[in-house]
Amino acid sequence: MIKIYHAKGTRGLRVMWLCEELNIDYEIQNVDFSKEFRFSEQWLKINPLGKLPSLRDGDILLFESCAMIQYILDKYGGGKLQPSPSTTSYAYFLQWLWFSEATFARPIGEIVNHRREFPDEQEIPEVVQEMQSRIYKCLDALNEALEGKDFILGKDFTAADISLGYSLLIAQNRIDKEFPEKVDKYWGNISSRRAFITARNREQYNN
Repeated sequence: MIKIYHAKGTRGLRVMWLCEELNIDYEIQNVDFSKEFRFSEQWLKINPLGKLPSLRDGDILLFESCAMIQYILDKYGGGKLQPSPSTTSYAYFLQWLWFSEATFARPIGEIVNHRREFPDEQEIPEVVQEMQSRIYKCLDALNEALEGKDFILGKDFTAADISLGYSLLIAQNRIDKEFPEKVDKYWGNISSRRAFITARNREQYNN
């Protein structure tokens, strides 16, 4: 069985959501999120960066959440939740799958890291505002791409929507504006899915 090393609020939720969409059994291994444990010799054997999540499947041990998504799709998905690699849609699937982490989640993470190092009144407003401006640009790009669509590739829900959905989830509390209209509707559509709700409930229950 797939084992997901996870702590509440981390990117393991992406992988849990995917497993729920595919009806794949998985085990959640809760991990102490303290800095002391994450940089312990014990944890660094599982994740050499001292981060979360990690995934174990037999002899496979991964520590990148988008790679976990692609691995599960290719091994267990049976062609579901991603276009055929021979299609144009697959190129856009890859773009949005990786945009969600490499571009969109990056400034969100910078805000989280900044506030961890400079809590409350020590926060540097200019740093946060710069990162927020990058988030707004990502939201504008996503809003434009969603024109006339239910999901990022059109009418069909894919794992790219899962990856984007996690980034939208963590963006909500890092910005001072509402989501653009089409993004807000999109977020409502994907966050009301049974698989997302189940994954969130399992995350709550297992912590």
